[in-house]
Amino acid sequence: MVHEHRDSAASARLSRRTLVAALGAVAAGAALGVPRAVAAGAGTAAATGLDDPAKKEIAMKLVSSAENSSLDWKAQYKYIEDIGDGRGYTAGIIGFCSGTGDMLDLVQLYADRKSGNVLATYLPALRKVNGSDSHSGLDPDFPKDWRKAAQDTAFQTCQDDERDRVYFDPAVAQGKTDGLRALGQFCYYDAIVMHGDGDDSTSFRNIRKRALRTAEPPAQGGDETAYLNAFLDARVWAMKQEEAHSDTTRVDTEQRVFLRKGNLDLKTPLDWKVYGDSYHIG
Repeated sequence: MVHEHRDSAASARLSRRTLVAALGAVAAGAALGVPRAVAAGAGTAAATGLDDPAKKEIAMKLVSSAENSSLDWKAQYKYIEDIGDGRGYTAGIIGFCSGTGDMLDLVQLYADRKSGNVLATYLPALRKVNGSDSHSGLDPDFPKDWRKAAQDTAFQTCQDDERDRVYFDPAVAQGKTDGLRALGQFCYYDAIVMHGDGDDSTSFRNIRKRALRTAEPPAQGGDETAYLNAFLDARVWAMKQEEAHSDTTRVDTEQRVFLRKGNLDLKTPLDWKVYGDSYHIG
């Protein structure tokens, strides 16, 4: 199973506190001072936004092709393993990690919604291992209990909700603020999934800042294709800074393929490759 993930625990926690707290301002365009109509997703962006249910399903499949080597993203609720990347256990539909804080937040949400569930007893251990690759207090039964919890629709909903709160919704909001259509919003989402949104140089916000040095987004009067090329250039640079992310095919033979074809609205059919494997959405 192929899986790549984000930055440090501190950066992941920062993502939750700052990005989610600022979401209203971002959606309103206050961060960039863009027109209210653009920030609200009016016009073209609204018609082709990644938060449209059909487009969102496409986004989930695209990410799963890179993260899980499968288009069946819903089969990943039960996924859990330590992939040896220093982030402890990686699990679920978006790769929640025991070492980066998002798994702790997820399990806490599940406990809040359904007390006495099979994972609730691991909360003290998850707090202790946060920020490390340790399995202390989790082994030997945590993977088995995770897979058991994944059969519960309440836990599946928790995974969906945390994915949206921490990664999907902020990416789409920033994309709309920048005047980007579905493809650009997806490029943002895929970057946040892998890199998080902390203060380190390879985080989403700093990838975006790097792109802004050479191109302007549509909301600032720039050309959308030129800006997305600049963003993907910055994304590739960030990926190459860490060995675990150094294979850039999810950009080179996926996102750039759509961009070269001018498919800024992510219209089907879609054909792409990741790690040499071919995929199709009709």
